[in-house]
Amino acid sequence: MTSTADPDPSPDRQPEPGLRADAERNRERILAAARRLYASHGLGVSMACIAREAGVGKATLSRRFATPEELINAVFADRMDAYAAAVAQALADPDPWRGFTGYIHTVCAMQAADRGFADVLTMTFPTAKALEARRAEAYNGFLELIARAQAGGHLRADFTSEDLVILLMANAGVVAATQDAAPGTWRRLVGQMLRAYAAPGADLPPLEQSPAPTALYRAMVRLIRPAPGAGGDAERPNGR
Repeated sequence: MTSTADPDPSPDRQPEPGLRADAERNRERILAAARRLYASHGLGVSMACIAREAGVGKATLSRRFATPEELINAVFADRMDAYAAAVAQALADPDPWRGFTGYIHTVCAMQAADRGFADVLTMTFPTAKALEARRAEAYNGFLELIARAQAGGHLRADFTSEDLVILLMANAGVVAATQDAAPGTWRRLVGQMLRAYAAPGADLPPLEQSPAPTALYRAMVRLIRPAPGAGGDAERPNGR
């Protein structure tokens, strides 16, 4: 008897063009939704919430990005490129101290512009190979930047690369706490920390004014009454 069933698909058989285009559209919708939610809420947003924002099912999201780390890697690839490029630009500055301070301002400004990226710079993602490779590249460049600024006599001899990690962690916290009530507060933090890092006689830009007491009060109230995560189901990136 002749079978009317479709033959088994060949391993070499390619998806139809329409299916490929639909899959690519879904991928771009997921990435756009994740960028929006990560930027405003940080990396605690759940995969389920991202799927809803993108207008796709959980299964569709999982086919495109099997883990949260894969999605984070795709979303922040361009920002990690910019992060690594910031070190190269700082190293190209003929004034090592100016290069150092410019780099600190640039990276902290990148954190302030995107809460998700602020989180990325203070966390590690072992399975996100491309992201971690760019982080390592930036770190090695920063070590050279430290050495040059210290050799020039403007950066304190006891400054270490770990101090940058501490600063980024502190800045991420300040950005998260004050982004609505006092969004420029991070600049004050960076200015004060650069004064702590500077050797005597180093040139420093003017210090930003302190935020208004009422603005800081609103930020403190926000900390004890945190806004709910996007969709009400925020979770850490290793959750689904």
